Amino acid sequence: MRQEVFRTPEARFARLPGFAYAPCYVEVDGLRMHYVDAGPRGAPVVVLMHGEPTWAYLYRHMIEPLAAAGYRVLVPDLIGCGRSDKPGAVADYSYARHVAWTWEWFTQLELADVTLFCQDWGSLIGLRLVAEHSDTFARVFVGNGFLPTGDENMPKLFSLWRSFALYSPVFPVGAILQAGSKRWLSRAERAAYTAPFPDKRYMGGIRAFPALVPMTSDDPATPANRAAWESLERFPRPLHTCFADGDPITRGADKTLRRRVIGAANAQHTTIRGARHFLQEDQGAQIVAFMLAQMDPAR
Repeated sequence: MRQEVFRTPEARFARLPGFAYAPCYVEVDGLRMHYVDAGPRGAPVVVLMHGEPTWAYLYRHMIEPLAAAGYRVLVPDLIGCGRSDKPGAVADYSYARHVAWTWEWFTQLELADVTLFCQDWGSLIGLRLVAEHSDTFARVFVGNGFLPTGDENMPKLFSLWRSFALYSPVFPVGAILQAGSKRWLSRAERAAYTAPFPDKRYMGGIRAFPALVPMTSDDPATPANRAAWESLERFPRPLHTCFADGDPITRGADKTLRRRVIGAANAQHTTIRGARHFLQEDQGAQIVAFMLAQMDPAR
């Protein structure tokens, strides 16, 4: 049974720098899930999926350029993040639940022919959706993300991050974003990332994420992710990698995606220069330029 659920007061999201989008909501599994909806409603759909401990605010440098280019841009907040509801206990979250919650969002919005950009946990969830519902996706961009099965050797830095997220008495979201970004974030930007979490009761979801990454072959998520790889390897539509040149966590995972996924064989790939883990913060314009060049080569 789910424990207490917290909903961040709307006042916490007032006057966010560079982010004035009206909130949209659907209900998934009894929880309210937020998303941004920008651009023409009948246009081709681009979905941007964030990771931990971020939310839709991470994509503020990318939403407007994509919408101005004629796309409908949808940016969901994962459950436990942003304006979405936040079950309070770490135990309320699982990899499978995140996949189910997010697919329910896709289903309720009746999305088809989706171009997906996914990063961090957005990739762990997004690539599962691509594998399990491949006909929904027309094109995929992966930036600093992967689909782990527990068979890989994870960097020691990730093990330290996993322990910190679960056991540290403090979880300074703004400082974490700064550590994973190359450019200097303003105080207001760091505060915007902290806005969804008035106190520690709201942080169960973002603290849970690292422990949900499969790191051993007997992890509960390993069978589903192995099965997803079997499907993903056959994904026939374009899958592009655009990894940052300065992310120590996901470095090298792009090569595996390009080697294993059929749709990556003839797709274009790039390295995002001058960026760390949160490449959307560091080089949003560079990412959008690459995406648009693949989505509309005539530009």
